[in-house]
Amino acid sequence: MSLVGNLEDLGLGEILQIVSLSRKSGSLALHSRGGREGRVEFRLGQVIRGRSTTYQQGLGEVLVQKELISQQDLKLALDRQEQEGFKERLGTILVKHFSIPEATIEAVVREQIENIVYSLFAWKDGTFEFELQEAVEAADDIRMDPLQFMLNQGLNPQFLAMEGSRIIDEQRHRGESPDDEVSPEESAAAQDANVDFAFDLLQEPAETAPASKPVAAPLPITEKSRQRQLVLVDDDAATRLALVSLLEKDGYTVFPFERSEETLVQVDTMYRQGQHPTVLVDLIMPRMDGSGILGGVELLELLRNNFPAMPVLVLADFPNVDAERKVKAMGYAFMMKPRKSDIIDAAVLAPFSGAILEKLARVEAGEGAVAWTEKVNIGAELRHEMGEDQLKPDSDEHAVQSTGISLLRGMLEELNDPALGGGIILLVLRFASEFMNRAVIFIVKRDEIVGLGQFGTDVGAGVDDARVRSMRIPRDGASFFSKVIESQLPVRMAPEDSKWNSYLFEQLGGEVPNEIFLGPIISEGKVVAVLYGDNLPDKQPIDDTDALEIFLSQAGIAMEKALLQRRLQEKRQEVT
Repeated sequence: MSLVGNLEDLGLGEILQIVSLSRKSGSLALHSRGGREGRVEFRLGQVIRGRSTTYQQGLGEVLVQKELISQQDLKLALDRQEQEGFKERLGTILVKHFSIPEATIEAVVREQIENIVYSLFAWKDGTFEFELQEAVEAADDIRMDPLQFMLNQGLNPQFLAMEGSRIIDEQRHRGESPDDEVSPEESAAAQDANVDFAFDLLQEPAETAPASKPVAAPLPITEKSRQRQLVLVDDDAATRLALVSLLEKDGYTVFPFERSEETLVQVDTMYRQGQHPTVLVDLIMPRMDGSGILGGVELLELLRNNFPAMPVLVLADFPNVDAERKVKAMGYAFMMKPRKSDIIDAAVLAPFSGAILEKLARVEAGEGAVAWTEKVNIGAELRHEMGEDQLKPDSDEHAVQSTGISLLRGMLEELNDPALGGGIILLVLRFASEFMNRAVIFIVKRDEIVGLGQFGTDVGAGVDDARVRSMRIPRDGASFFSKVIESQLPVRMAPEDSKWNSYLFEQLGGEVPNEIFLGPIISEGKVVAVLYGDNLPDKQPIDDTDALEIFLSQAGIAMEKALLQRRLQEKRQEVT
């Protein structure tokens, strides 16, 4: 779960809430447009450290100010820390050698971390990035920044978020306007609850970047809505509308959302208010970081960890054997729903309506998962996708499990969405993330091959996309792109040694994978883009890519359609 966004769009309270519920370890970096920097670090969802360039007091200074140690003792402790090569924190030295009670140090550090976090609430603009880390305390083994405060036992981020909101509410009642330039002791502001996640998975050029979507604030809970509450998450607008209408007719108060993070915040808010809703989860949707299409599994894991007794029903509009197996292992009930193209068909919706209401009743009564088939017939899947359902499907004895083919159907529906616009490349990367650990899309121009987008490269915080877009490889240079452009066929191969191949690996971090995948996107008979992928940092071979290769061919066709539509539109404009 790696999150990147804008402070003016996403409230710090919501960031803290999501990290707390995910129980992740990592570092949240904040950068204001005025050049200020802050950092909050987490261990298993708890805040253990804080730092801010606007909060320049070190632990020793605070202890002297509070008259808990003398200036002379502080100097001696700092000298000892330096002589020992900064192997121990200042607080540990004061406890061991200067008889300062550990509880005193803990109380001071706790207070200072709270003050630092509250001061960050007042930053009204800038950016944030949360990066997962295995061991956030590793830096202390070398040297502890004297302006950082660290706890062995962390603070609850949800407490910090609620306290920040309380302080800002008090300021508003007093008629005060929160100012991000006031002192840390006075700083505590809440961001607008309507927020917008901008995940740094693929940042398309400004002229083609899709409009950002705001993350909805937790919906208000009224006395009327306290009966039969249901939280719904589905990334398809037509499906959400159909389900809301169906469920409200049956007496539910429905809280509908498009994305997992919205749902997680809503459920947590309701639980803290003593409400216990049923949750209806779409299995096939983007993850919280924008990658892949199994965001439902990610959300279910968070719900199970934080709200284990919650009644949950999982829906999907096409089979995914691996995902369904995970859902079953979690003990959740599952059922198929109509496809996006069929959800508005009354003849399809009527029987589904009765089935889902019956299933919800069973889930709320305490019934769990049911058994599903774990075989998918590839031939039947492909025939269905190509509109050849009338043909006799392969016999069951030839049925082969293939998650890729199962995923392909839903992705093709999205690819054929006329409202997709410039999002074809994003869909390609989303689908590729199910097969490889990292990938890069390159645009093939007349004289050079240019990087466009990526996932999983992890060269350095905040620079991956910029680095990819700065990559230039001569089209006539010796590289593995040459073979793919010439043959117009995908290839899996061991890397070959050449100047431009070495340049590519160096730009992606320096390590050379055991195997790579190259897939062309062909439009109007020419290779217009190439998908590069590998499994670094793992050395595992790449899984079967048949479904991905089919998707790439369809992506080229979708590009042709988009180009044709643009030309027709230009012609109409010329005529008028």
